[in-house]
Amino acid sequence: MFVLAHLSDPHLAPLPRPHWSELVGKRITGYLNWRRNRHLVHRSDVLARIVADLKAQAPDHIVVAGDLVNIAAADEYAPARGFLELLGGAHDVTLVPGNHDAYVRSGILYCDQHWGGYMRGDNEISFPFLRRRGPIALIGLSSAVPTAPFMATGRLGGEQMAQLGELLERSAHCFRVVLIHHPPLSKPSRRFKRLLDGGDFRAMLARHGAELVLHGHDHERALIYLDGPRQRIPVVGVPSASEAPPGKHDPAGYNLYRIEGEDGAWRCEVVSRGLTGDGEAVVEIKRIMLES
Repeated sequence: MFVLAHLSDPHLAPLPRPHWSELVGKRITGYLNWRRNRHLVHRSDVLARIVADLKAQAPDHIVVAGDLVNIAAADEYAPARGFLELLGGAHDVTLVPGNHDAYVRSGILYCDQHWGGYMRGDNEISFPFLRRRGPIALIGLSSAVPTAPFMATGRLGGEQMAQLGELLERSAHCFRVVLIHHPPLSKPSRRFKRLLDGGDFRAMLARHGAELVLHGHDHERALIYLDGPRQRIPVVGVPSASEAPPGKHDPAGYNLYRIEGEDGAWRCEVVSRGLTGDGEAVVEIKRIMLES
């Protein structure tokens, strides 16, 4: 059995004091939002409890589905590297970036400078990349692109999409786990936060298949199924790993995926763990078997 852990959207606190020159354009709106609201929601003590519980489960590998930082200020990225190292080395932790990590154009460069080892495949190629761990094929995509103020959309683009099909076919005998920050399909109310080429992404999965898609972004526990060539593909989202209850989203949590079997006969049990509504403990929320 291979145990895969999945957490996302830690929005690491505290936010380092940005340089005045960084507080222009989109960053100023994000900074004001952090000062007014988000610093109360995303708490380092909550994240520490979630990480301690996750590490106590001793997973074989950990995936982080983005949004480590908040406004893409230069001084946010080195502490975020420290957070990744707390989880484990680059061989044992896989990261795909979120929209906050690429809040402005310079954020994309900072991601690569500080976190590059966590975002590359076994052949050192980045986005899309392929990592083999036991029976698992981890396929990492980046939907993180800079956007206008008050927008949080994502995009994969044609080049990533074309290579994705090749990677899915190459790893068809493995349990294929596709990692992306934005969900492939968003609620109508989240049109300003959606994956812009989600239709193309869903069509690619329908042609080539996958055993599991993992995402973050919505700060909610979520499970939907997409069409595949032979069977439905489960798509799973997790809450923010740092959200303190009570809030408008699910309290902080993460998932474990217990995977076993072989090509054509996979089994995957999902164990969702997280804070209770009163924040008193980290407990098992639910346990389900995914169709695969």
